[in-house]
Amino acid sequence: METTLRGVGVSHGVAIGEVRHMGTAVLEPPAKQIPVEDAEREQGRARQAVDAVAADLMARGNLAGGEAQAVLEAQALMAQDPELMTDVERRISVGSTAERAVYDAFAAYRDLLANAGEYLAGRVADLDDVRNRIVARLLGVPMPGVPDSDEPYVLIARDLAPADTALLDPALVLGFVTEEGGPTSHSAILARALGVPAVVALPGACELAEGTVVAVDGSTGEIFVNPSDEKKAELEAAAAARKAALSASTGPGATSDGHKVPLLANVGGPADVPAALEAGAEGVGLFRTEFLFLDDSKSAPSEEKQVEAYRQVLEAFPEGRVVVRVLDAGADKPLDFLTPADEPNPALGVRGLRSLLDHPDVLRTQLTALAKAAEGLPVYLEVMAPMVADRADAKAFADACREAGLRAKFGAMVEIPSAALRARSILQEVEFLSLGTNDLAQYTFAADRQVGAVSRLQDPWQPALLDLVAMSAEGAKAEGKSCGVCGEAASDPLLACVLTGLGVTSLSMGAASIPYVRSTLAKYTLAQCERAALAARAADSAEGARQAAQTVLSGE
Repeated sequence: METTLRGVGVSHGVAIGEVRHMGTAVLEPPAKQIPVEDAEREQGRARQAVDAVAADLMARGNLAGGEAQAVLEAQALMAQDPELMTDVERRISVGSTAERAVYDAFAAYRDLLANAGEYLAGRVADLDDVRNRIVARLLGVPMPGVPDSDEPYVLIARDLAPADTALLDPALVLGFVTEEGGPTSHSAILARALGVPAVVALPGACELAEGTVVAVDGSTGEIFVNPSDEKKAELEAAAAARKAALSASTGPGATSDGHKVPLLANVGGPADVPAALEAGAEGVGLFRTEFLFLDDSKSAPSEEKQVEAYRQVLEAFPEGRVVVRVLDAGADKPLDFLTPADEPNPALGVRGLRSLLDHPDVLRTQLTALAKAAEGLPVYLEVMAPMVADRADAKAFADACREAGLRAKFGAMVEIPSAALRARSILQEVEFLSLGTNDLAQYTFAADRQVGAVSRLQDPWQPALLDLVAMSAEGAKAEGKSCGVCGEAASDPLLACVLTGLGVTSLSMGAASIPYVRSTLAKYTLAQCERAALAARAADSAEGARQAAQTVLSGE
């Protein structure tokens, strides 16, 4: 019997196949005592297992490249955290086995993170995955992970660790569905990069029986269990029509009546550039430079290393626009040399621009490196600061850019509601705004972007979030300046039309989403987008806003 379930669609496309479940998590090791004379041997076993897991994560990262590489390298650093290792060795010295010591030490660290207001829930999930891999190696059991299968399948999991998502084989994994996660979780972002249809935050996903046939619509978030032949045909026809439309749509982003909306790519470094170019990106709307800094949490990369990485990206877009976000550290991206270790709530503490203003040498080096990387290139370089709260923040950043001799446009990210409310004030100091809708939603609704239980509040269709986008765009228009969106909201083709109608001047997203957005924008006039935006803002819920916009654009 066909039934329909609904989660949150996070990666476009349709997948039809049999369910396969993610391998089970490692069981809790027994709590048995070892003789004192065995402690040194057990400590050696623990160190070897930790080093092996870290090396495996680094190797996976090298294979995956791009954003996935940065995420996996961060996990490798987590595995080798000196404080965690000290705790493991201490527990072994008082009688624990290596596997039990790892399990208990990670559990204690996990509790510390969970009690810090749960902002670090995504980091907790990564921590659990690292623990499971180390314990599995010590116990000599298979690693938890993607099932072995010779036939293509739809993967079902409670959540997917970055190490698993990064190396999914699209030839075998037709799509995936998770119970946890949200539209801006690591798994969702990596799924879009892979181009694998995905749905997250689906209650009861793990209860689907092995071998059940499901159809996954990564655009709508719908899961059809035991779909009829008619439903399969309907979904396949829709997917084929979508693919044909994508192939026919080329060139710069624009509405059907010629209103230009530059479509830019979000990148984490040089490895992401080929996909952006292939998708026809008109430039880079968000260069996440923090991935350069995750290689070594103890110190910042040298100026020379930064210049090399920045120049590779800048050279790829001659005459194009490249928007670089300076280091955004803190909260779920802590760096030992930069961010406080003992903040009770890192999400509301010293992160982003606040960290850089506390460490002006780090900011100065990065800005100098950007200036040198752009020398002699015909690129339109723009540099923006994360977590700008007010005009004073914007002025401090612009002053730092000028002092570093940077010849570029200076901008501010709108991720804090105060920045949207006072957009015109901030634009007295900088030349453009860029809306980071992921964090803006998080701070607007007090809803952690990594926690599946509050994913409805992370939905970028929330009318209150659209109101803040509109305020920012209106403020920029009044000042004669630009206001783009570089959050994951831009990757939703229908929402891209609404954002255009709200007055957003450019859209930046993962490369895989660019063809979908280009094709959809080209179907509608600017006036239609504006009417859809008004209808969405008049709704009282995210689903209501989506339906209202769809109704306007479909002419119903």
